[in-house]
Amino acid sequence: MSESAAFPHAARAALQATQPASAEESSARDVEAAREIAEARRTITAEIGKRIVGQDAVIEHLLVALFARGHGLFVGVPGLAKTLLIQTVSDVLALSFGRVQFTPDLMPSDITGTDVLEEDRATGRRVFRFVKGPLFANVILADEVNRTPPKTQAALLQSMQEGRVSAGGQTYELPKPFLVFATQNPIEQEGTYPLPEAQLDRFMFQIDVGYPTEAEEIRIVNQMTSGYQPTLRRVLSPEKIQALQELVLRVPVAPHVVAHAVALCRASRPGEPNAPEAVRRYASFGAGPRASQYLIHAAKARAILGGRYAAAIEDVRALAMPVLVHRVLPNFHAEADGVTSRSLVETLLETVRPA
Repeated sequence: MSESAAFPHAARAALQATQPASAEESSARDVEAAREIAEARRTITAEIGKRIVGQDAVIEHLLVALFARGHGLFVGVPGLAKTLLIQTVSDVLALSFGRVQFTPDLMPSDITGTDVLEEDRATGRRVFRFVKGPLFANVILADEVNRTPPKTQAALLQSMQEGRVSAGGQTYELPKPFLVFATQNPIEQEGTYPLPEAQLDRFMFQIDVGYPTEAEEIRIVNQMTSGYQPTLRRVLSPEKIQALQELVLRVPVAPHVVAHAVALCRASRPGEPNAPEAVRRYASFGAGPRASQYLIHAAKARAILGGRYAAAIEDVRALAMPVLVHRVLPNFHAEADGVTSRSLVETLLETVRPA
């Protein structure tokens, strides 16, 4: 099946929406595209399912981040197929893939690229040529990102924030779409450099990857020990993904939905008068305004992937945990009492109810 057949109308509708049209025509086109994207999502998840067993919530959050132009931090013990999942998504969506194994001796130029001196054999003239690093891809897997020194983390931070890198006094644009999916091992902390809050805040989601169920683990073992090598169909292209990312921006959001997202984020700050008692006692910092923006942007993407052309309260609440869990930082009282970021976000969701 061809790429256009696998994704028959939605991407074309999104692309056509970039052409001049009346407001009524554009809105009708967007609504039709939203309905058909739900079908396309099923095709995408079916292709991913050829390689990945289970992890439905993780796949959903990854796709939401992709279409909302957000980066993701995957946290889980080794062996849970985090790397395979991210590479599979890039294969299905026809995106170029770059993998960086972060180590304590990794330098910024190792990921951004560097200038090399070349000599023209015909003229004898020497010139510098920039050799691109692994960041020059659509999807970047930053494996064990907390193992590299702050200087290299800062280079990654610039690429995540600006979509470009600086090297040799020059600035180079990164390919679009550009997304960083980083992994972090929660059980091995020796020789690591904790990510600074400024970099954590650049990740739209922290996605916790858990163990599979017993039935899923049996399927995984059977599949991975049998020489099983599925053939994946490419469902999208980078150009179509960019068009769909633009479509997400146009999804309408009612004022009460925005108000609820803002209320959740503001209640996570221990100095706010409406913060729950647990937050005031156990949180050292809460979520900033970027979290409110990410909540709404991600809610739009979730709605459009569900075939709905309007973000709802349920979308905001469904995504509050991955958006807020790495932004609500426990203090030393929380550590002493066994209170975690996750439990604080759960308290927020119980306390802050829709108006």
